[in-house]
Amino acid sequence: MIRKYGGAMARLLGACCILLAVVMLVAAAPSARADDEPNGSGARIRQPSGEWRGRKVGARTEVRDVEGDEEVQELGRFSVAEYNRRRVGGGGRLEFARVVAAQRQVVSGLKYYLRVAAEEEGGAENAGSGEGERVFDAVVVVKPWLESRTLLRFAPAAPK
Repeated sequence: MIRKYGGAMARLLGACCILLAVVMLVAAAPSARADDEPNGSGARIRQPSGEWRGRKVGARTEVRDVEGDEEVQELGRFSVAEYNRRRVGGGGRLEFARVVAAQRQVVSGLKYYLRVAAEEEGGAENAGSGEGERVFDAVVVVKPWLESRTLLRFAPAAPK
């Protein structure tokens, strides 16, 4: 029986050895993308500006020009309106002032961490002075393909 299958076993063993050697060479070869980077680490990404920056998939990123970003300001308005709609008893309704800071995170959609400035309704005598303004932290998830926005959290911001 050994004589009958001996040649086939030797060829199979040889083929396995060659396959293993190829797999080891491929795994040990440096990534072509890593050679494009200044330090060859593969952990940094070239930005359109030409600079190199690290990036974590799913990490929060700061939203630049928050006050000029219409989408972020609209999400701030939405969070205050939703808070007022859900509000039960105690405390007055809030009037949206502006979003002062924001971060964006890619999840199943986009998750926005907003720092929203708002005033108690009826605080018109202090309007424009910023004296009656309070700051809140809001978390909103947007799923554009469902045309959905959900307020997950709205609470007074912790003092710095």
